[in-house]
Amino acid sequence: MPPLNLDESKRLLAQVEGWKLEEKTIQKSFKFKNFVEAIKFVNRVADLAESEGHHPDIHISYNRVKLSLMAHVIGGLSENDFILAAKIDRL
Repeated sequence: MPPLNLDESKRLLAQVEGWKLEEKTIQKSFKFKNFVEAIKFVNRVADLAESEGHHPDIHISYNRVKLSLMAHVIGGLSENDFILAAKIDRL
C-alpha cells in the first residue's frame, strides 16, 4: 500500500485534535505534572501500540512526551497512524 497523499493526510488530520503534520509523520506533544506521570502515560501508549502492532517514536523530556507516528514500512502515513492517534487521545 502506498503512503497517503497530502490531501488524504490533511483530511484525516482534521479528525485528531492537536496532532500536527510534520513531513511524513504526525506528531503531538503532551505535558504532565511530573516525570512519573509522563512515564505512566508512555507505558499506557506502549501497551496500546503493542496491542495494535503499530509503534510510535517516543521522546521524553522530564514531564513532556512527544509522539511521532508514521508507517515505517511504507515510508509515510497510513490510515492506521490516525486511528492510533485517536486511540492515544482517549488514554
